[in-house]
Amino acid sequence: MPQTLVIVESPTKAKTISKFLGKGFIVESSFGHVRDLPKKKMGVDTEGGTFAPSYIVSPEKKEQVKKLKAAAEKSDKVIFATDEDREGEAISWHLAHLLGIAPKNAERIVFHEITKHAIAEALKRPRAIDEKLVDAQQARRILDRLVGYELSPLLWKKVARGLSAGRVQSVAVRLIVEREREIRNFKTEEYWTIDGLFQNSDAPFAQDLRAALSAIDGAALQKLDIKNKAQADAILSDLKGATYTIKKIEKKEAKRTPPPPFTTSTLQQSANQKLGLSAKQTMRIAQQLYEGVELGGEGSVGLITYMRTDSVNLSQKFLEEAGAFVRNAFGSEYALPSPRVYKTKSKGAQEAHEAIRPADPSRTPESVKAFLEPQQLKLYTLIWNRAVATQMSEARINKTAIDIVSGIYLFRATGQTMLFDGWLRLYPGAAKETMLPELAEGMMLACAQLEPTQHFTEPPARYSDATLVKTLEEYGIGRPSTYAPTIATIEDRGYIVRNEEKRLQPNDIAFIVNDLLVEHFHSVVDYGFTANLEQRLDDIAEGEVAWHPVIKDFYEPFHRTIVEKTAALEKKDVVQARELGVDPASGKPVSVRIGRYGPFVQLGTKDDEEKPTFASLTKDMDIQTVTLPDALKLLSLPRTLGTDADGNDVLVNRGRFGPYVKIKDEYFSIKDKDPYTITLEEALEVVKVEKEKKANKIIKAFGGTSIQILHGRYGPYITDGTKNARMPKDTDPASLTREQCEELLKNAKPARRYNTRKGVSRKKTA
Repeated sequence: MPQTLVIVESPTKAKTISKFLGKGFIVESSFGHVRDLPKKKMGVDTEGGTFAPSYIVSPEKKEQVKKLKAAAEKSDKVIFATDEDREGEAISWHLAHLLGIAPKNAERIVFHEITKHAIAEALKRPRAIDEKLVDAQQARRILDRLVGYELSPLLWKKVARGLSAGRVQSVAVRLIVEREREIRNFKTEEYWTIDGLFQNSDAPFAQDLRAALSAIDGAALQKLDIKNKAQADAILSDLKGATYTIKKIEKKEAKRTPPPPFTTSTLQQSANQKLGLSAKQTMRIAQQLYEGVELGGEGSVGLITYMRTDSVNLSQKFLEEAGAFVRNAFGSEYALPSPRVYKTKSKGAQEAHEAIRPADPSRTPESVKAFLEPQQLKLYTLIWNRAVATQMSEARINKTAIDIVSGIYLFRATGQTMLFDGWLRLYPGAAKETMLPELAEGMMLACAQLEPTQHFTEPPARYSDATLVKTLEEYGIGRPSTYAPTIATIEDRGYIVRNEEKRLQPNDIAFIVNDLLVEHFHSVVDYGFTANLEQRLDDIAEGEVAWHPVIKDFYEPFHRTIVEKTAALEKKDVVQARELGVDPASGKPVSVRIGRYGPFVQLGTKDDEEKPTFASLTKDMDIQTVTLPDALKLLSLPRTLGTDADGNDVLVNRGRFGPYVKIKDEYFSIKDKDPYTITLEEALEVVKVEKEKKANKIIKAFGGTSIQILHGRYGPYITDGTKNARMPKDTDPASLTREQCEELLKNAKPARRYNTRKGVSRKKTA
């Protein structure tokens, strides 16, 4: 029987698709990209001017490539079914080369949803690999390699190791840094508002009518500029004993149309605002919903369409299905006479995708609730509601505005009631009703109270994932597949942190790197220049320009600047120290600086006879605002508190993992104590408690070795300090011999430890 090999990029996707295909099909996964530029060298021909990339099979993909080649040799046909975007097209192109298939002769299928119908339709219409999309992806990859490979080493030399730069990530850092400077430079201003609470003395209504003082002398409706209490008091004095008349009542019906279905960026924004998900979390969960979720007896089913898209287009099939669903579920008054069609306005929108929508509108969130994880359900509900709402009637709202005048002053009260909820039926509570009493123009009202309220202007908010993605999109920087990894990269590299409100806040190193790039490599972080490069990549994808000239136009001036600045820039000029003052005890200068491991304060200079002393800033300190008293406090550690009963010095200090007490070669954490004020007695009590805990943790120790059996979080385990081994089931820990422990440790994996600089775990090494 003839056999067809279908290659996708995800194992989950392969599992789902294999259930839709009958006998004669084998579905395998490439596990993403199989070839890439080498990690330890440029991999791009800059000397010859061709910019030809030198691809290698990624070391971790060699076995999978071998497996795919074997499967292809046994098959009569190979079909490439990777995602329909630049990255997916490039994966298919690389696979075709590895399997010896010419891209123009390759059979490539695409689909926007993983359903039986979509797969069957795609198999009817295979096409060749689109080499224009591949060229655009290659150009993007080469550009990023050129920037990263040439600019990052300069940052290592002139700023600190471990830093990186990139076309999109450096622009994102610039946005966050500039917003932070706006916040720091913001000058708070005072202002006041006045609300009036009115009553109808002839026929009292149930509630006071609240109206805001808005305009003077019939000017356009606006808030009064009341700058201080004196001005507010002057207005209150003018209104003392005043009479109030209803000058105007305006009622009008307003219609609310549903927003368009989600694109990648609007999904990331909405999920961040409403669910608190980061862009990275949103894309991970959306990927799960797209590739397939086990729905009981139905097996694995893809619940949404492809989640990387700029398009708001909806297929005719969905429009018909959604319309029928609305009519059956809610009634004909909620259905549209003809489908509502959305069109993508952005010229840069790439790839002929649909918007993100449910694969089948009849799979309501309630119907799949039992099969989804909580976050999956929340995101699916967000997507389902947004897409189905597009095919529902407009909401009709009755809006009322009442103007109340007294001399030169005008108060306005506003309210609204729902006439017909339409698509808002899917969003209960989205349109809050504010009932106003039935009144008539010319009616006199009594003022029960005038309420002056003091306010202060607030600085602009720090970026969230949502607002950063929105801003990048507005500038035309990046594409759907880049937003989430860009934010993740600048977070992993230590440029930003998430504060308690989950907002993106720059670290000190971000200011230094950004200022260096803005001053010396402006094109890399220029919003217009970066957006123009994105447009050039789109032009390559559309076949309007070749990719070589685009790379050349960027690289030649960029490389010249790299060479010039590497020779001319001095590290001391880039990472400028800020002098804080003089230590009154030693007379030495105190400064704050940036080093390899972050910001620190320094006492003395390298020219002194004695070496300078250093202390890292705490997480809540800022290199821009740290003061001399702050620095002297940091430099007061380590402190000798005294001696223990055996005459050993008791030291207190701060380290990578927080404050600690040290006696001889033993360290004891004092996370709940202040290292600057802790007493000798308190420190010795901590040591006593910690030693008791440690003694109680040991079940058995083997003299002359580092092997111990310890109580752990999940039960007893064996360790030698380098490896941890699980206890065999139903084994008494105390009965194990040293030889048995050594055998168990021999086959154990190295223990994991936490890398605090990057925030990722890594294996311990002996």
